[in-house]
Amino acid sequence: MTIAELAEELGIDVVGVTRAEPYVETERHIRDRRARGLFADMKFTMARPEVSCHPETLLPGARTVVSAALCYYAPEPDLPAGHGRLPRYTRRDAYAELRGKLEQLGERLGGTYRVLVDANHHVDREAAARSGVGFYGKNTMLITRRHGSWVVLGTLISDVELEPTLPLGVDCGECTLCIDACPTDALDVAGTLDATRCLSYWSQAPAPIPVEYREPMGAHVYGCDICQDVCPWNRGIEKRRADADPGEAHVSLVEWLTLDPDELRRRYDRLYVPRNDGRWLRRNALVAAGNVGGEAEARAVAAFVDDDDEVLREHARWALDRLSVSE
Repeated sequence: MTIAELAEELGIDVVGVTRAEPYVETERHIRDRRARGLFADMKFTMARPEVSCHPETLLPGARTVVSAALCYYAPEPDLPAGHGRLPRYTRRDAYAELRGKLEQLGERLGGTYRVLVDANHHVDREAAARSGVGFYGKNTMLITRRHGSWVVLGTLISDVELEPTLPLGVDCGECTLCIDACPTDALDVAGTLDATRCLSYWSQAPAPIPVEYREPMGAHVYGCDICQDVCPWNRGIEKRRADADPGEAHVSLVEWLTLDPDELRRRYDRLYVPRNDGRWLRRNALVAAGNVGGEAEARAVAAFVDDDDEVLREHARWALDRLSVSE
């Protein structure tokens, strides 16, 4: 049975194979962009490129890197009044699903293996591009042929020798829809994300959200799908996945503003929250309320205008000013 047949049997949407060897160019790009400050204070795979760009060091005797993708696309219901939006990838734990499938794949392949999913140890997009799982889009996402960029990625490093698969040999062509759609110009240079301008970054940063980026956040309380929503490679999947469970696409802003922050953090433990402190989710809800809130949201926001927390207090006053103007 081929690796593709094994993957299909296990429910993995796309699979590819490359050799366990250094990602020299990727390491150079990471170091260059980090020196230019484009990663802000993000860590992830950019923190230690001497590790994440060297799969050959991640398993004794490593010979093969198997890259896998699992589609997480879900339909987008209409946004109810007074609600904030969660990005599609947060609505179910596709990472956990893929991790389990890769563990099964490792067992079927035999030998010694290591599974890395949503891990800082390995640049999974590079393995996926090398092995033909997808290609780098101008929005820096990994784009697959059939599922677009609506995929999570994972890696299996093995000491079993497998025949490499070929890169796709396609790209975005002349299309610049993602660059044009980004409301903060975070993609001004095609294929390079400036995290200091990215709404998704600021929704997860342990700091006040810059004033100039608050209105562009709209109803987003976490993450951002704008550059994916406009991508032509992502068209058509809404028909193939029309019956998929939309999951928790939207959240009540009043609830987010009135829940105890520790309870809020526990309830949304699938989200990355800086320092495990639910106040950052409250901060996001204040911004969303200022953009899309009504009377009920204004009352919830008003409770924070004299808050002891300087960050929440300042964001609440900004939001209340916005709500007052819109009345």
